[in-house]
Amino acid sequence: MRAAPDSLRPTVIGILRGITPERVAATAETLLAAGIQAIEIPLNSPDPFRSIELLARSFGDRCLCGAGTVLTPDDVRRVHDSGGRLVVSPDTEPEVISASLALNMTVMPGFASATEALAAFRRGAHLLKLYPAGTYGPRHLQALRAVLPPDVRVYPVGNIAIEQVPEWLAAGAAGFGFGSDLFKPAYGLPEIAARARRIAAAVERAMQKP
Repeated sequence: MRAAPDSLRPTVIGILRGITPERVAATAETLLAAGIQAIEIPLNSPDPFRSIELLARSFGDRCLCGAGTVLTPDDVRRVHDSGGRLVVSPDTEPEVISASLALNMTVMPGFASATEALAAFRRGAHLLKLYPAGTYGPRHLQALRAVLPPDVRVYPVGNIAIEQVPEWLAAGAAGFGFGSDLFKPAYGLPEIAARARRIAAAVERAMQKP
């Protein structure tokens, strides 16, 4: 079984669902300036592989970037060929996990139950996405942490209230993925910047508290 990757230590992953290639560079620059350390482009966005290619080419040495909503091994290979190194899935499809690890990519399968989480871990995934986290809440994660291996890093994603960040961290979250609270196609750069700064600051404050 592979060791947990040292390359992924971000506390916030920005999810740019609906981003277009024309907007990806300016949006990514805005997120990085606000302190967002990783960027995910869901594959149900317009022309996602072109956006990933542009993102990786310009920012791959400054942040962890890649794709979300990755459902098949072929998706994994196309993300890799586009320069992405992060694979985020809504489920724990074994072939997606195996294909990602075979290409030395950072993989984050989505899970809801202890059964799913441990199945992904046994496949080699040490980073897991609790999704949709808002449906389950911090107490669900707290209960799961009692049975998950200590080196598993869990990222709640989906309807995370910023005000709940301290509670999620206390329950055992390693970081967060933020989507519509951070980015929608209708948002202009000033609004994206303000939202990114607010999210990054809230997470940083919460993580600094004893």
